[in-house]
Amino acid sequence: MDQGILSTIGNTPLIRLDRVLRDIPFNLFAKLEGFNPGGSIKDRPAINIIRCAMRTGAITPQTTIIESSSGNMGIGLAQVCAYLGLRFICVVDHKTTKQNIRLLETYGAEVDVITHSHLRGRDFLEARLDRVLELLSKVKNSFCPNQYVNEANSNAHHRTMSEIAMALQGKVDYLFCATSTCGTIRGCAEYVDENGLATKVYAVDAIGSVIFGSRRGNRLIPGHGAAIRPALYRDDMADKVVHVSDLDCVVGCRRLASTEAVLVGGSSGAVLTAVDQTKDEISAGANCVMIFPDRGERYLDTIYSEEWVAEHFGDIAHLWETPEELLVGAA
Repeated sequence: MDQGILSTIGNTPLIRLDRVLRDIPFNLFAKLEGFNPGGSIKDRPAINIIRCAMRTGAITPQTTIIESSSGNMGIGLAQVCAYLGLRFICVVDHKTTKQNIRLLETYGAEVDVITHSHLRGRDFLEARLDRVLELLSKVKNSFCPNQYVNEANSNAHHRTMSEIAMALQGKVDYLFCATSTCGTIRGCAEYVDENGLATKVYAVDAIGSVIFGSRRGNRLIPGHGAAIRPALYRDDMADKVVHVSDLDCVVGCRRLASTEAVLVGGSSGAVLTAVDQTKDEISAGANCVMIFPDRGERYLDTIYSEEWVAEHFGDIAHLWETPEELLVGAA
């Protein structure tokens, strides 16, 4: 099962960033999870959930996989199911980009789209989850990975944190991690505790997300935050929570592209902004690691689109313009 493309999941690069946040007294690193074969960190829980379910017999070659996703988890599952020859139905909503839907369909997934007409007073996430339950009741021999509940999701990220720790010889002083299902942050926090690391874990959540008890609100960036608190949530999995806005995500992404030439997705921009907002708390000489969950190509029509940004936020290009001294230094 772990031969071929699936065997390449993990061991994504850790790079040092020294241009985007200037004059900081600590070492800033980014874990580039977009280098996984499906393009995101969600490849890890996708393969782990399917692997565990196959071991227990919950999935057989005749099983249909049904899951709700805003994009990356669906693509990770579509990749796994294509490799294993499993039927996959992915329930998405209107925030899912046309590119992601095309990727899902290219892998052979059947895409079930939730629109405003399906909401009936529910949030899109709630409507997607209800649709999954409906499909599970209709499709014989079906299985839901249930990424918001399944501990195979968080367990997959013990390896994520292990890779970070190995790259820095165990000296990981701060970890900044975006939250949605809570799989990544919980898995990393568990590894920190179980291995006695002195790492402070910072959760980066979206304004409008309810994960850490805030009031629910509208969010533009898919895959960051959640409208319901996931079952994988634990009170002790973060030492600090930093909330950032959709605009913060856009500005963070654009700053990374213009200074470090790193093209990443929305939640990565949020993580960078969280570090910037808390940089005065970070000790001199410390190793600070940001997990960047995916690449930016899937956001070319949104975060990296001048028209989309202007429509939602107005003329804000000055917020990420590259300082002239950086351009001179690179010449």
